[in-house]
Amino acid sequence: MALSKGDRSELLAACPLFRGVGGDGLAALNGAATEVTFPAGHVIARQGEIGTGFFVVVRGMVRVVRDGTVLAHLGPGDFFGELSVLDGKPRNAMVAAEAETTCLAIATWDFEATLLANPAVTLAILRGVATRLRDATDALRH
Repeated sequence: MALSKGDRSELLAACPLFRGVGGDGLAALNGAATEVTFPAGHVIARQGEIGTGFFVVVRGMVRVVRDGTVLAHLGPGDFFGELSVLDGKPRNAMVAAEAETTCLAIATWDFEATLLANPAVTLAILRGVATRLRDATDALRH
């Protein structure tokens, strides 16, 4: 069942990457997003390939695998694909649906256009990526 526009906005607002984004920014992201459902086992993002989209998990579960090692399991509200969309470089991990999984997907070109038009969204994403980097760095130290 497709999400209502309000449910989509709530999901995006709850996504840690968009913390602090106001109504206009969320509306822009919502307008750029498409709901996509993947069957269990489907590879959504392949390690080493250039990414063409950013994803927020709506329902279901995905696993993140780098070089054969499972790094994480992501569920509703979690996101992936931001690095390749931001820097245009190959994906650093593979992401596959563990069960039927629905995501909000934003194509790279729509994501970039939204960032250029909405500085608050850009700032929130910079902060979110910095938080992930800091958490990963701290985890390596401990």
